[in-house]
Amino acid sequence: MKRLSMALMSFAGILIIMLILLKLHSCAPEEERIEIGYVLWDSEIASSHVVAAIIEDRLGHEVALRAVDAGPMWMGVARGDFDAIVAAWLPATHEAYLEQTRDDVENLGPNLKGAKIGWVVPDYVPVNSIDELNDYKGEFNGQIIGIDPGAGLMAASDRAVDDYELDYQLVEGSDAAMVAALRRAIERDEWIVVTGWTPHWKFVAYDLKYLDDPLESFGEEEHIATIVNPGLNTKAPDVYEFLDNFYWTAGDMGEVMILIEEGMEPFDAARQWISENNEMVEGWLSN
Repeated sequence: MKRLSMALMSFAGILIIMLILLKLHSCAPEEERIEIGYVLWDSEIASSHVVAAIIEDRLGHEVALRAVDAGPMWMGVARGDFDAIVAAWLPATHEAYLEQTRDDVENLGPNLKGAKIGWVVPDYVPVNSIDELNDYKGEFNGQIIGIDPGAGLMAASDRAVDDYELDYQLVEGSDAAMVAALRRAIERDEWIVVTGWTPHWKFVAYDLKYLDDPLESFGEEEHIATIVNPGLNTKAPDVYEFLDNFYWTAGDMGEVMILIEEGMEPFDAARQWISENNEMVEGWLSN
């Protein structure tokens, strides 16, 4: 009986060790999970989900996507909370964030060129330049409809209000709220000026135009860059290589944005685009 008890105790000990090892093994993938931050702009929702779907489906890594404001997004990469972002608007929109984090992040360069920010009006509005806005304050209700307050576009908009000495209120909100206000105004044939950027699906859905910016408050042409934490190349070199190769056009991004706007879930839209553009995706993964 004593031998039986000792055998049972030994078996129990082995079982406990096996359970501990199993638990440790189950935690291991979480340590290798790829963390990606992004801002809730339609353009960055599209690109971040495409990248995440490729990392999960083609490279086999678990991915966590987290939507935050621009400041926390950049600080998250610098601190290592995020492994990467593909939503860095440079050289002007996120210039201040890059300066704050330059020593703690790695810039892999543009993933999309030809980006632009500024103020946008429906094409039927007979105003063509920001310096004309004070003459039409009543028609625009003295408001410029903006997005989230932490966005670099809003900082540039504040600068434009000062540069042009505009008697206007810059209204904070979100991408979704801005688009809703734009849609409502167009349906009613009303005047409205909103913060805008390219690429964005609204330029496909509506006839819009940028207001000229003679004082260059919004800077010149921009690009969207991929920024990674310096530790990513050690943590997941295959992901690092893919992100270094990732580059597409405004037209490619627009296809994903339209699918999402039409009601498709972002990951479903991303995977549909990937399946229809396999040759391009394989090029990103070829190394």
